Amino acid sequence: MKKHLFVAAVIVAAFAAALGAFLLVSPDDRDSGGLDVAPAAEAMPIRETSHRLSDPKKSELTIVEFLDFECEGCGAMYPVVEKLREEYGDRVTFVARYFPMPGHRNGELAARTAEAAARQGKFEEMYTQLFTTQKEWGEAQESKQGVFRGFAKQLGLDLKEFDADLKNPKVAARVQADQRDGLGLNVQGTPTFFLDGEMVATPGSYDAFKALIDARLSN
Repeated sequence: MKKHLFVAAVIVAAFAAALGAFLLVSPDDRDSGGLDVAPAAEAMPIRETSHRLSDPKKSELTIVEFLDFECEGCGAMYPVVEKLREEYGDRVTFVARYFPMPGHRNGELAARTAEAAARQGKFEEMYTQLFTTQKEWGEAQESKQGVFRGFAKQLGLDLKEFDADLKNPKVAARVQADQRDGLGLNVQGTPTFFLDGEMVATPGSYDAFKALIDARLSN
């Protein structure tokens, strides 16, 4: 049963990733209603401020994911990434970067929620909370700010500080900085992965992703 559910999740991931790429406007149309940011002049897959989900003492490979917490493809890839983190976290640096997509009512809000949590040292906990509950709030047409505030309370965050950070222009700017890098790197949908700075096609299964990592680590 678990095997069938995993295969189904991967199929959903592939479909949603394709849909995400369709929803994201083309580079020529970005100034007319797409992402409200411009591509970074000197885009980088990872920066010193990027959120690292693993930080091995001796990193042999860096995997960066540009993600949208509301994206079904990202949600389907989440358990794959978690399994890979468990297996390779002592050798591979896993990095999460924001790339909320147009068309997702709460995607950008979810990114700001994660960043507000990061300011209190709880990025990974909120990252996990948002993905494991995605089916409960994703694809909604109304704001889920109250739901996200409930997550902050569950994680023991200072709610007064959380509320202030959620409105802080610096928090929104932090999300947009990731978006600008993504656009500058030609990210057109989510999830999009970079291995040591090289964009790769999203692997269609855990085994395919594992094989890709093993090949890189053996070089």
